This record gives sequence, C-alpha cells and structure tokens, in this order.
Amino acid sequence: MATPESQHVDIPSIRDDFPILDREFGGEQIVYLDNAATTQTPDQVIDTIAEYYRQTNANVHRGLHQLSQEASVAYEEAHDRLAEFFGASGGREEMIFTRNTTESENLVAYAWGLSELEPGDEVVMTEMEHHSSLVTWQQIAKRTGAEVKYIRVDEDGYLDLEHAKELITDDTQMISVVHVSNTLGTINPVGTLAEIAHDHDALIFVDGAQSAPNMPIDVEEIDADFFAFSGHKMVGPTGIGGLYGKKHLLEGMEPFLYGGEMISRVTYEDATWNELPWKYEAGTPPICQGIALAAAVDYLDEIGMENIHRHEDALAQYALERFEEFDDVTVYGPAAGKQRGGLVAFDLDTVHAHDLSEILNDYAVAVRAGHHCTQPLHDKIGVTATARASFYIYNTRAEIDTMIEAIDDARQLFG
Repeated sequence: MATPESQHVDIPSIRDDFPILDREFGGEQIVYLDNAATTQTPDQVIDTIAEYYRQTNANVHRGLHQLSQEASVAYEEAHDRLAEFFGASGGREEMIFTRNTTESENLVAYAWGLSELEPGDEVVMTEMEHHSSLVTWQQIAKRTGAEVKYIRVDEDGYLDLEHAKELITDDTQMISVVHVSNTLGTINPVGTLAEIAHDHDALIFVDGAQSAPNMPIDVEEIDADFFAFSGHKMVGPTGIGGLYGKKHLLEGMEPFLYGGEMISRVTYEDATWNELPWKYEAGTPPICQGIALAAAVDYLDEIGMENIHRHEDALAQYALERFEEFDDVTVYGPAAGKQRGGLVAFDLDTVHAHDLSEILNDYAVAVRAGHHCTQPLHDKIGVTATARASFYIYNTRAEIDTMIEAIDDARQLFG
C-alpha cells in the first residue's frame, strides 16, 4: 500500500488555513480535487491582500509620497523573494512578474522568438505540451518560418529521450518543455534536456506551472534559460505569475509590451528601456498580487516544499491503488510507484468525463473534465476527454475515498 499521509506536517491545522474547504453543497462538505487548475488560498495570503488595500494601496515607482514608497519597496522585495524561492542568484533582475505561465510563454516567444528565429531553425517541444506552450511556439514558427518538432511520449507516459537526442540538433534554437504534465502527471527530466539543448547551443524554456507549486525548484540547478509559473496554482492570487530568465538573455531581448514604467527616456523620435525587471512590466503592474505571491511562497516554505511533494506523491499513489479496484477505469500516465506528480487523469468506460464530473459534483467532489488544454495529447491517446483529480497539501486519503465511492455510484447508475 502507499505510504500514509505525511507525518511531517499537521494536515488538519493546514486545512484550517483554507476557509473555503469548510463550504458545503447539498449538505456535503466540499472535496476539492481540482488543484492542478487552481489551488485554494490560505488566510495568510488573503490577509496580506486585505492589508495591502487597507494600508498601502498606491502606484509604484511614480510617487514620492509615503504610500507610493511603501508599495514600491514591498513590490520590489516581492521580486527578490520569488527569485530566492526559485534559486535565482541574480535576484529581482531575473524575476519578471506576468499574469500567468501563458503570458510568460508569450513574452519569450515574442521578445526572443520573433527576432531570433528564421527559416531553417527548429523549435522542439513534447507531445504532452500544454496549449500555452504548444500554440504559442506553433504560431511564432509560422510567422518566422521555423519548424516545430515534438519529442515522442511512449505508451507508459514518459518522454522518449533517445528520440529527443535525435530531434535536437544544431538547427534547434529553442526547446520548450513542460516540467510536469498536467494530464499524465509525468515529471520530465528537464535537467537532462537542458544539457542536451546547451550541447547544441540551444535554449530551454521550462513550463513550471505544475512543478513550481509541488516540489522544490532550483532554476540554476536544472540550468533553465527560462522558467515560468502561475501564482494561482501555488496558493497565491489569480492574475499574477512569473518568468525567470537568465540575466544576459533578458538584457538582450526587446520588450514584449510598450508603455509606461518600462521606459528610461522617451523623445518624440525614440525611446530607451528601463532596467530589469521593469523593462518587461509595462503599465501599472500587479502590485497587490505580487506582494501576496511573496506571502504565498512564505507559506509554502513554512510547510516545506519537500513535505508538499511527499504528501502529494502519497495521495497520488493511494488514488492509483484505489483505481485498481475498477476494471472499467483507464488511468493515464506512469504507473503507481513511478516518478509522477500529484494528479491522476482517468477515463470510465461507461460514463463520459463531463457526465462523470457532473455526477461527482452532486457529491460535492470537484474534479476537472475535458482535454485539460492538451488536446493533441488526448488525440494521441485516443480519447476526447478525461477526468482529472489533482491533489494538494490540504487533501486527505478520506477525500480520495469519497471520490472513489462517488465514481462507483456513477458506474452503477450508468449500468
């Protein structure tokens, strides 16, 4: 059997930090298993947001008054805190705040890709990419004449590294790879792929949307050139994400957006750009969200990212074991006991994923249903949609049992 829930953290006390988990629907307490889409927000982060608007609300870098100075300092220090959290020794100059992972992908694709890619160049991705990566680089390649290639995913849900070595050549300019698949749960060897990329003088962009919330990340250890993440997936607010980039690359790229804040000097004829990271943060930035995101990583650090990863892994393994009780459920991704993240995508033979999600909702169980923004991957594995249960630090084995009981009732309902 899978190992018990982590003994290193007090899960009931952690659950107390998340008031939404006490909500009831139809007399049933909510079982929230859609964390790969958005995690819930603890009181500590909610309090930070409220405190900002009650005490500090002002625009940054634009006023000499006290409120503006306080907001500016807090916002700048938030960049430093996120850089520290992800192991970026360059500090705030290597940490750009964006709206989410998708915007971070687009920032690099437009600011770097449009000027650097040309016919004959190649962008290499994987068959398990999220649309935020796949569609972005696909469209940039169409504009520049570059070619997109995809590393195969084998039948067990892993990347074919031998195929990767064949695809990545001296013509490859960028590798964009999801760190943890939001459908298969596969944890990809991004450090190995970075080494292969750099051997061919290519860059690597790591989509950390599903890894940043769930495991320790050191961007310098994996040698990522770019690393993207979303705050709302790591107990932070919506509307804030980030892009780590190596300083020399960010300095050499043109801005993605133009306007206020990102300039140094403007004349009627031309303009020069602000220093990093403000060069890429045009207009009024997500001030409160950035400060709250720093509070979110404080919260995660207090629990310990190793503890979060250990707890999620135990829950995923337990869910996989429970699914083995059904002979009409297909689970996608690496098998139990293998290297995978804290989510499980599955298909019930007699019930469409959307119908199953609605039935589970009647039991106050929240899961995701659809193609999870990985439509080409679903085409490859031969299903139009899957249901997905994804776990976080506040989830329990008892909640998985509730989901399994509800799925069993759905099986009986549909014969």
